[in-house]
Amino acid sequence: MSPLLSGALALTLGAYAVAMLIALWRVLRGPTAQDRVLALDMIYVIAMLIMLVLGIRHASDLYFEAALLIALFGFVGSAAMAKFLLRGEVIE
Repeated sequence: MSPLLSGALALTLGAYAVAMLIALWRVLRGPTAQDRVLALDMIYVIAMLIMLVLGIRHASDLYFEAALLIALFGFVGSAAMAKFLLRGEVIE
């Protein structure tokens, strides 16, 4: 791996870590439930992006499959939380 690519990947992972900390702060201190749900959505998207960057860094397909699972479970969790906030129940 070239030094330029290695540095770019390290910088990207650092930026994602900062973004995840900011989103975690919003989850803990969000004024409304909708802000907290949106921050959780952001956290799972950032986690998926981190897995993709790690897949590029280690040249492994396993990270890409894990990113796909994070995206699927994150979508289902977001849909369940949105339904809960709208109706007060998840299962009808």
